[in-house]
Amino acid sequence: MTPVPQDLVQLVESGGDLVKPGGSLRLSCTLSLNCVVSGGSVTSSYYWNWIRQRPGRALEWMGYWTGSTSYNPTFQGRISITADSSQNQVSLQLSSVTTEDRAVYTRITAVTDSHRDDSGARQT
Repeated sequence: MTPVPQDLVQLVESGGDLVKPGGSLRLSCTLSLNCVVSGGSVTSSYYWNWIRQRPGRALEWMGYWTGSTSYNPTFQGRISITADSSQNQVSLQLSSVTTEDRAVYTRITAVTDSHRDDSGARQT
């Protein structure tokens, strides 16, 4: 497996304040993944999906960007998928991550309906 360049993955922890004995502390962690697209460009002509697979579990669709976004309700409120066409980059941000979010994360692309002809074949 090819190692992922460090500038494409960020894990940011926040909330580590000083707390008096008996007080409470909330830590939060945000996962950011950036995918740089080569050999093409980031446009709304494609569905830019993020999926993940947790150990021993089935693939799980997280959401997509295609000019607008759609998210799996499981992640609602803590997921953001964005695209930057000038950087040719699609990004996933998942906040409040826990050990349950340990998984292999992958970005996949699908052609939008507007790029298919009546037979369902992809237009070029």
